[in-house]
Amino acid sequence: MKKDLKKVLVLGSGALKIGQAGEFDYSGSQALKALREEGIHSVLVNPNIATIQTSEGIADKVYFLPVTPFFVEEIIKKEQPDGILLAFGGQTALNCGTELYLNGTLKKYGVEVLGTSVEAIMYTEDRDLFVKKLDEIPMKTPKSHAVESMEEALKAAREIGYPVMVRSAYALGGLGSGICPDEAAFIKLAESSFAFSKQILVEESLKGWKEIEFEVIRDANDHCFTVASMENFDPLGIHTGESIVVAPTCSLTEEQVAMLQELSIKCIRHLGIVGECNIQYAFNADTNDYRVIEVNARLSRSSALASKATGFPLAFVAAKIALGYTLDQIGEMGTPNSAYEAPQLDYLICKIPRWDLTKFAGVSRQIGSSMKSVGEIMSIGRSFEEIIQKGLRMIGQGMHGFVGNDHTKFENLDEELANPTDLRIFSIASALEEGYSIERIHELTKIDPWFLGKLKNIVDYKAKLSTYNKIEDLPEEVLRQAKVLGFSDFQIARFVLKASGNMEKENLAVRTRRKALNILPAVKRINTVASEHPELTNYLYMTYATTGYDVNYYKNEKSVVVLGSGAYRIGSSVEFDWCSVNAVQTARKLGYKSIMINYNPETVSTDYDMCDRLYFDELSFERVLDVIDLEQPGGVIVSVGGQIPNNLAMKLHRQSVPVLGTSPLSIDARKTVISSRPCSTNWALTNLHGRN
Repeated sequence: MKKDLKKVLVLGSGALKIGQAGEFDYSGSQALKALREEGIHSVLVNPNIATIQTSEGIADKVYFLPVTPFFVEEIIKKEQPDGILLAFGGQTALNCGTELYLNGTLKKYGVEVLGTSVEAIMYTEDRDLFVKKLDEIPMKTPKSHAVESMEEALKAAREIGYPVMVRSAYALGGLGSGICPDEAAFIKLAESSFAFSKQILVEESLKGWKEIEFEVIRDANDHCFTVASMENFDPLGIHTGESIVVAPTCSLTEEQVAMLQELSIKCIRHLGIVGECNIQYAFNADTNDYRVIEVNARLSRSSALASKATGFPLAFVAAKIALGYTLDQIGEMGTPNSAYEAPQLDYLICKIPRWDLTKFAGVSRQIGSSMKSVGEIMSIGRSFEEIIQKGLRMIGQGMHGFVGNDHTKFENLDEELANPTDLRIFSIASALEEGYSIERIHELTKIDPWFLGKLKNIVDYKAKLSTYNKIEDLPEEVLRQAKVLGFSDFQIARFVLKASGNMEKENLAVRTRRKALNILPAVKRINTVASEHPELTNYLYMTYATTGYDVNYYKNEKSVVVLGSGAYRIGSSVEFDWCSVNAVQTARKLGYKSIMINYNPETVSTDYDMCDRLYFDELSFERVLDVIDLEQPGGVIVSVGGQIPNNLAMKLHRQSVPVLGTSPLSIDARKTVISSRPCSTNWALTNLHGRN
């Protein structure tokens, strides 16, 4: 450890915005946890009152001020910190820290940039420097020109030839980016991009190539490896934040993945990054040709996803590296708890974005290289069919999974497939049900046939379920395979009974039949890295692809299940993560076993050391009942996770599940949601003792 560090300044990300949301509360909170473990006084700058990191007891001192050079300099002047962390507050923190470095403020007050140097940050953020730096190795980057005027931009576009890709330097979430088929479109977009950034990159269009990402970790001893490989379901041309993402990569060969891993390590070493970063490739699987699109020399939304996908706490480990630790000193060497080696996955994860475009009149539903999504989910399972079905239910825009979404009717399927919108996945379902071949859909979407074949399996099995007319007639092997392919009890009831609407009774009929046949979900545990007590860390998910429980179950009256808030959406965001975290922590302080159910990879509540047991799984009636059957808790708290758990209150009440706090009858009558105070958990827990 850097023994001369007594006080460290951490820059937060400020207000939530598209492309910069709760993931930076997660990463900043982990960095502050690492500082606290080392006994270093932490000072946080973040004006976002809804975050965990600005709560009492996380940082030693919090400044609710804008993360701008003026205010941060005033704080530096007052606090006199020894070091500063720039990588944990997204683009806001990175840009602010870079400006403080360039204008001499950090040098003036003797503040050391911890972790990746500002020079290395500038190599990744300045598009011209980035290309020139990678040319030294050499590594392939898109043919491009960094320009700072409209005249230069037009010259570059004509030289490269249309279509061209436009990107903005020092911008967030693909802001100001896009693919231009002709000069008229280029002029319009370039003018817009210069409004966001003084520099834009004009580059060759690689639309239709695969987009592959790696999270990479490197310490000061040059020990470097890829922590996670991730594959975008959508081809290049759609921002990774707008795309369904699967980890580990599915459609590439082992040799192709190994090649890209080697290139990633070579690139990160050359750039001099110390800590954690994300590298993105455009990849042609037919020719093995590649281009390095960009490197993010900071924690990102992909980093949060990779952390939750692998059980490797990237932000915590990156903070430890920034403080001077090497990877062999984090966790226990020679055990799964060590941060020295990449975790091994025996499961798949799927990230699906959530959009709220219907809340804006006249907004285009088309998605592309600039982000529009406001949140995301992560599902875990043993097959692509399972995780895509679970994931689509999780985002709340496909409550029936991949198939059976009658609200998504398309007038022109070819147009919908070729020009992606937020409903693209459902247009693929419609196309498969209407008899489109996998080859035809691939031709229109450029989505890999591997994924399309798996989606066809779901459509084919829906047709098989539809051949039955009674729940009791479903053979055991048919019902079991339906669950393996990710079909919910609700879906099965709907396809067998050909009914719609509120089907609570029919849903429960499938559940009863399933339990009678002993078709029950297995509970599997994900190994976690660098946690204080890994043997006590229970990071769990449910699947029907295998059997058995990785944890022991027994009735415990002094246990409480807390239902989280699911994907961020407009009107339900990081404030409910704050509520959920305070709920489980208060329960623990009062001596209760705390059990969290949530599936949002951006949140602090899905950090595996926040509670006694984390079920990274659906917040559905079916899955909550599965957890309650196993845990037999003293009660369930539905009031701290917003509307999703609130909507379950009466369903749980009808199954005699003890709902703590406000009565489900009152919730149903008043739609009561507790939106802030942690003491609300205390009130709820008094029900376990019969007090009011």
